[in-house]
Amino acid sequence: MEILEAISTRRSVRHYKDEPVDEGSIRTVLEAAHWAPSWGNTQCWRFIVVRDSGIKTEIADTLTKVKFENEWIENAAVKAIKQAPVLIVICAELGKAGCHPDGTPATDKGDWYMFDIALAMENLTLAARSLGLGTVIIGNFDAGKAAEILDVPAGFIVVTMTPLGFPAHEGQISPRKELSESVFHDKFNQ
Repeated sequence: MEILEAISTRRSVRHYKDEPVDEGSIRTVLEAAHWAPSWGNTQCWRFIVVRDSGIKTEIADTLTKVKFENEWIENAAVKAIKQAPVLIVICAELGKAGCHPDGTPATDKGDWYMFDIALAMENLTLAARSLGLGTVIIGNFDAGKAAEILDVPAGFIVVTMTPLGFPAHEGQISPRKELSESVFHDKFNQ
């Protein structure tokens, strides 16, 4: 699959088939994530591959409920985590990306780890799509509790996660703004 096709056809998948994902495919998506650019090539990311259903359930229970039409409901990703054969959790080493050697931020943006982790996650999701696998990027969870469950050491933080598996059906196409609404020339709003 060509990269532009993978980009334009990637969807958030919340329903998975009961079909295992082979080790080669898992390695491929992790390699893609590993090749993402990072600040000063610090590669602050760490990946935890979770297959154990008990651990996946514990992690799913850290997800925060979402408000929909004035009612708090279970996050749809809870079911996705439990259903998918694999969960990939991405952690970041703090004080590395975008930081001086003493750990203080080099820019007014603070520690750059969120940017680097996002690049790795994007590579991972696009590689998954190219292999016919589905993902959904999850951020609405108790990261501290997830870190505790996964024995993440001090100096690292759980940032995001995604189920990985074969989609039970194609996800919906989310509408996009016109490109002209987002692109300016020379100055903002021009």
